[in-house]
Amino acid sequence: MGRVTARRRVLRIRDDAASYRPDTLAAEEPMEIRVGGRPLAVTMRTPGDDFDLAAGFLVSEAVVHAAGDVAAIRYCAGATADGGNTFNVVDVALAAGVAAPDASLERNFYTTSSCGLCGKAGLDAVRTQAAWSVAGDPLRVAPRVLTALPDRLRAAQRVFDTTGGLHAAGLFSADGELLCLREDVGRHNAVDKVVGHALRAGLLPLRETVLMVSGRASFELVQKAVMAGIPLLAAVSAPSSLAVELAADSGLTLVGFLRGASMNVYAGAERLTGVPPA
Repeated sequence: MGRVTARRRVLRIRDDAASYRPDTLAAEEPMEIRVGGRPLAVTMRTPGDDFDLAAGFLVSEAVVHAAGDVAAIRYCAGATADGGNTFNVVDVALAAGVAAPDASLERNFYTTSSCGLCGKAGLDAVRTQAAWSVAGDPLRVAPRVLTALPDRLRAAQRVFDTTGGLHAAGLFSADGELLCLREDVGRHNAVDKVVGHALRAGLLPLRETVLMVSGRASFELVQKAVMAGIPLLAAVSAPSSLAVELAADSGLTLVGFLRGASMNVYAGAERLTGVPPA
């Protein structure tokens, strides 16, 4: 498997003093996702939890909904000219009776680490029909629980401590217990790894849980939360207008600018306890 970090020699300048020193970087490598041997997408990711990443990606695209929909996930041998394995090609075998991805889902271009929607064949494919509704989820969360999540997320980031260059996605219970954490150079990849872990463990839909992300809340991250049945998405930075629109339409609670003791609630404020009604 590829390395999570890489070492490089860099020139460091501080207070007009220059010196050369080794630096630790977050690794970024392409990973091709195949379904039944057919290429579906290429994403730039940090190696690690690759099977979770592939599974979570297929949940987001409404290809699979339960652990039983996946027969096997494996690395593809023969990925190099000499027949070797780069561990950068993953093939997912679907269970009997599970429909293969529609051709419209195939990416025209590769998926970057910053935007999982690049190269979508059509805008209509973005608003995927979710298998579960989050609108009626009974989750209730105290604001003090949410304000503690960024520090808990940061404390659990192992690779970030050495590189400072990875995003994180953490799944929490209603009382703030960390259930799963994944890191990646891409926000959407980190979320897919969390969702893929849940799929493979037979935990979908993720009722009464909170998804905390280290960056901004994009449309795609809201979509991934909805597709996994997660009723609340919290982010340390800003949401986009389309993310707020999708959250409101789906019945998802969307929290942004979650920093220190403050936050903005953009949709679904009724899930926060002890706050006045709008």
